[in-house]
Amino acid sequence: MGGGARFLMEWLAKTCDAAAADALTRELTVSLKHPEAAETLARLLVMRGIANGADAMRFLVPEISHLHSPDRLLGMKAAVERIEAAIERNETILIYGDYDVDGTTAIVILKTAIEMCGGITEFHVPHRIREGYDLRGDVIERAAAAGIRLIISVDMGIRAFAAAETAHRLKVDLIVTDHHLPGPDGVPKALAVINPNQSGCEYPCKSICGAGVAFKLAQALLERKRPGKDLSALLRSFLKIVAIATIADSVPLTDENRVFAKIGLDSLRTAVNPGLKSLLEIAELSGRPLSAGEVAFRIAPRINAAGRMDVARDVIDLFTVKDASQAQAIAARLDQLNAQRQEEERRILECIWKRFEEDAVLRETFCYVVDGDGWHRGVIGITATRVVEKFGRPALVISRDGEEAHGSGRSIRPFHLLNALESCAHLFTRFGGHSHAVGFSLPSARVEELRAHLDGYARQRLTLADFQPILPIDAEIDLTEITPQLLQALKQMEPFGVGNREPVFAVRGARLVTPPKVMKDKHIKLKIGMVEEESGQPADAALQANPRCHPDSAAIPRRKRDWRKALTFEAVGWRMAERCEQQKLLAGDVLDIAFTLEQNDHAEFGGMELTLRDFDRSKEHANLAVAKASASPSGI
Repeated sequence: MGGGARFLMEWLAKTCDAAAADALTRELTVSLKHPEAAETLARLLVMRGIANGADAMRFLVPEISHLHSPDRLLGMKAAVERIEAAIERNETILIYGDYDVDGTTAIVILKTAIEMCGGITEFHVPHRIREGYDLRGDVIERAAAAGIRLIISVDMGIRAFAAAETAHRLKVDLIVTDHHLPGPDGVPKALAVINPNQSGCEYPCKSICGAGVAFKLAQALLERKRPGKDLSALLRSFLKIVAIATIADSVPLTDENRVFAKIGLDSLRTAVNPGLKSLLEIAELSGRPLSAGEVAFRIAPRINAAGRMDVARDVIDLFTVKDASQAQAIAARLDQLNAQRQEEERRILECIWKRFEEDAVLRETFCYVVDGDGWHRGVIGITATRVVEKFGRPALVISRDGEEAHGSGRSIRPFHLLNALESCAHLFTRFGGHSHAVGFSLPSARVEELRAHLDGYARQRLTLADFQPILPIDAEIDLTEITPQLLQALKQMEPFGVGNREPVFAVRGARLVTPPKVMKDKHIKLKIGMVEEESGQPADAALQANPRCHPDSAAIPRRKRDWRKALTFEAVGWRMAERCEQQKLLAGDVLDIAFTLEQNDHAEFGGMELTLRDFDRSKEHANLAVAKASASPSGI
């Protein structure tokens, strides 16, 4: 399994309760504006555990009224009362946040809300390299010396026991807002701790991100300071930023997170904030509906680039500046930093892939630990993600800087990475995170011990089967069932992401009409068409109509398809060029493909487009060809 190797996915067909789907279809037929999509949506929703009409409509059409009351968060009452007191006394409030998308947007949200209510704020974002993650006692000491009496942390602080003690000693009130998992010792001593994951908190949505927690505090404050007023429009404006953070932080897009993401994305097309408008413009996303994927891959990286490569306060400046030309200049700087981040990522990954090619022992470990001297600490988290994507095993990437080392880790579903680090807590100077993502520091001399420990720990909890990537298939269909009606049904389920994965369809036996086209040396574009069932050859009749769509091909009676056999589609495979070359694909090859369905909005090449998730030569058609050849008379 060298640097170019890749696992083949195991396709796992989802099952659907037919009776529940039929019942939900009847309910949705009455409720939907486009009832022709009811059957498709019902089956997809039932497979996601949504089986009654009220829950389905709440999922398909989230509203501001679906937000949970912020007062259900433990610690909220004390936090709001202290902020109100600070506003009344004209105290300056210091907001202390993380340097990633989640932390910086959380600062923007809380800063804006407090100032709307008449408060005075300052903020501090630690420098990733010089200060590192989490609250620091020396920053709190400087704030206290400057007269600050209230500090609010956002997206950090749940394990900052020493910093909380410093604040208490200096008589500075500390409000911790965070979403990361608390440690075994509970939560720090603070005036208030707001975290849905802390013991005793009965808030129904445990998975909101740091900006989501900050938004709930902002919501509670606005409701207290503006009683009796309809805050729907104001809250909707905040959700533009909350949506970006929610998607960027890869939290499940269910429950309240779906409200954040759906409403926020819908509102982004009418952005009025100069910084947000400039960011959308430089990412070429202005004035149109955005997908979660576009936010994750085109907006979030530019915001993250500030904290990864330079100073994260640029993000707060971007969203709070009033002058359009200043906003454009900051957005351009973030774009340039993102380009630098991409180049640094490429350089580190080249080193990592070479390491895998040369080190057979590393390739066989159950939890990868890869380290290098001087690797940029702002990029190692992304590279850890790439390693997991490539090899399907948990991975930690560590940058050595003399006697100190700093790392980031990413994991696979069966392996709780934070628990793994808890099992060797004595090795670290600091660590924290989630089940699937962690950050940490440790002495460089302990990296080898960490590598050995995590390999042993993982071997006790994982098997080789856990490394086999699973691709859930929502339905097997044929190409004739890919229609605009199916696409419109899928759009109602957006935004897609963790917890609401984009439906994946499979076609068994799709003919490669033309040779594969390689794009930018790493992506491919395939043109695929149907296979004539009897001859095994593509047909040539013209397509003149669209068939009825249905996600469950087993429920559809097979009909004569004559003219439909000329149907072709473009299929794009991101980062699949190497694999395509390995399989030596040629025009005429018959493939089994798994894909999601997209709308390409390009002015010249737009239309429905398949995004490949996996492909392989069709074994069924290969076996059929062999059988036919064996049955054919030999010679003349």
